[in-house]
Parts: sequence; C-alpha cells; structure tokens
Amino acid sequence: MQKRVVITGMGVVSPLGCDLETLWSRLLSATSGVVPLDRFDAAEYSTRIAAQVRDFDLNSFIPPKEQRRMDRYCWYALAAARMAVRDAGIDLSRYAPARSGAAISSGVGGLETLSEQARVIAEKGPRRVSPFTVPAMIVNMGAGLVAIEHNLQGPNYAVVTACASALHSIGLAARSIRDGECDVMVAGGAEACITPLGVASFASMRALSSRNDDPAHASRPFDKERDGFIMGEGAGIVVLEALDQAVARGARIYGEVAGFGMTADAFHMTAPRDDGDGAKRAMQQAMAEARLNPSDVDYINAHGTSTPLNDKIETLAIKGALGPEHAKRVMISSSKSMTGHMLGAAGGIETIVCALAMHRGVVPPTANYTTPDPDCDLDYVPNTAREATVRACLNNSLGFGGHNGCLALKRVP
Repeated sequence: MQKRVVITGMGVVSPLGCDLETLWSRLLSATSGVVPLDRFDAAEYSTRIAAQVRDFDLNSFIPPKEQRRMDRYCWYALAAARMAVRDAGIDLSRYAPARSGAAISSGVGGLETLSEQARVIAEKGPRRVSPFTVPAMIVNMGAGLVAIEHNLQGPNYAVVTACASALHSIGLAARSIRDGECDVMVAGGAEACITPLGVASFASMRALSSRNDDPAHASRPFDKERDGFIMGEGAGIVVLEALDQAVARGARIYGEVAGFGMTADAFHMTAPRDDGDGAKRAMQQAMAEARLNPSDVDYINAHGTSTPLNDKIETLAIKGALGPEHAKRVMISSSKSMTGHMLGAAGGIETIVCALAMHRGVVPPTANYTTPDPDCDLDYVPNTAREATVRACLNNSLGFGGHNGCLALKRVP
C-alpha cells in the first residue's frame, strides 16, 4: 500500500531572508530582493544587478575552519537543511539511518570554487590549486554534507536538471517514501552562481534583465515590459515523511506532496517548445497522480522567469493543462518577481511558498506587474497578496535542456 507523503519542516536561505517568517512577510508585501551587484566589480557587465543573499549568519551554522573547505552553495544547503530539520521538530536519531536520506540538488554546483581555482592555476601554477577543489565544486556535495551532518544513510543524490533540479529532487524523494523505501527524506536545492563567470555567461545569452537603473522593478514576470530574468541564489529545503508517521508524532503538517510529473521537451537547448506541450504534460501527470481534476487546483506557483518567451509559453501550457476556462479562474503568481531566479534551488523555495500559501490561506503576489500582455492573459495575482483557501496547488519548474517538472500539493486539514 502506498503511503501519503507530507511536508513537516522547511528551511530557507534567500534574497528575501534566511528564515521562514522573514521570507513570507516580504513575499506578501511584494518586497524585491534585487539589488546592485556588490560581490564583485560589475562595472563592465551589461547586467549589474542580482538577488543576493544578505543577512546570512554563516558562523552560526558552519565553523570558520570548515567553511574554507566548502563552496558557498554547500553553506546554503547545510544551513537550510538544519533549519528544516529543526522546523520539523524531528529527532532523526530515532529513525533507522538506512531508511533516512537526502536529495539536494544544484544546477551548477560550486561555480565560485571552480572559477577561483581556475584563476589560481593560471596565476600561480598547478601546485597551488586547493586539494578541496573537487569536493567543493561537485554538484552532489550539498546532499553528501547534509547526509553526514544528520547521519542519513539511505538514498543520497542530487538531480541536475538545470532550473528544474530542486523540484525533481523533491518529487523523487517523495516517491521513495510513498513506495516504502524510506521513512524520512531531506530534499530541495541550493545554488550560489552569482559570480563573475555566472553573470557574464547568462548575460552573453541575453537571458538577463538589463534594467540596471531600477533593480527593485527589474524582475516582472508576465508583464509586457519584461526583458529577462534576474539571477538569484540561496536554498530551499523540506523535510518529507509519511502522513501516518507525522500524525503519530504530532508533527505540524504544511501540506501533502500528492503528485509529481516530469517530462522533456526534446526540442531545443534553451527555448521551450512553441506549444508548451512538455510543461502541459508535466502538470497533467502531477494532477493525475494526485487524483486532482483541473477544477480542484486553486493556485499555481509558476516558473515565471520574466523572460519574454518563457512566460508566454508557460501561460499557454497552463491553459492546455487546466482548460481555457478554469485557467482564467486559477490564481497564478511568480515568486521570482521578488527572489530572482534561484536556478537549481528555485523549485525548493517555490515548493515552500506553495506549502505556506496552503497552510496560511494567503497567496503571494506577482510583483512589478504593471502592463498587461495579450499573450499572458491569466490571473497573476498582481502586486497584492490575496487571502484565499488553497485546497490544492501546482508548482512548476522548467529547465534548460527541455526539463520540465511539476509538483501537485494538497492541503491537509
């Protein structure tokens, strides 16, 4: 018999704050986390703004000696995972280590470490390259370090599917519990690619907004004046366990991970299919697994990157998945209008946003929505949060390479 899987703990490191309450209050007030870049000199860059993590007390999570052995993305993963476990109120030592696991993704892993050590070998030679280079930069190390800290000896992996990475990890982790393989999973994603190479690479693709003189309003999903996404960073991690186990220990339940869909566009390296079929099928799969009709879905946390093509095609996909009439009634918002695009961590933090919307009865807005676009003609909850009972919601993540993912979440009374 398959088990129902629920979220009992959540942890965040984000441009809007490094705890749930700060993140949530700033989302509801449509506060932007986008600021002028100050991590490096960006004077020669076409994009000089980003959604950087601030007010992060690293020393409270990782001793200075250990910090030097890790990439920034691993700092974020360890901190968010520890917060999620604490929020869940779960004593992991009481569960069989072999039935406890970690699925924590990153889109690019330790880009900061890779860039720095490439500079070292060029300037100082191969003998000066750090012995921690490979362990710090590989994409699976976030999951590995979380498993070490919490003695999670079961499944341990990092799905790498670009911007769909964290969502895919959460979906697959939920299946491990549903199918009886595990009792508890710590799942999500972490990213830290606001580096000279990271920003320059995305800027050269013309994927980033160049609204440098107005950072707070640069990310504007579904708005006619959108001109590209804003790079973000951080981590979003959840604790998953079976519903019966959570009830037995008296856990607070944020919501149920009831369905998961994953598809491929098989179309283009960076562009979505013109008809949105891949994203549509991912949503349909998630709803089918969750036994939801389209009319049951009250809210969608969209991928909503603020790029001209993505937002248009995702709108089309939503209409295809829900039907044109219900698509007009469902509430849709993009957290990226405030957090920026956290790449491989986006699906983690946006799953948390969905869970909070269900648990607290408030849908966060899409910030900076001022000019309607005829190609984006749905209800994007513009600029102002909305009180609403959310019985079920979808969370979309769509990645370069044509990787599509969707989670269907249900409210647990």
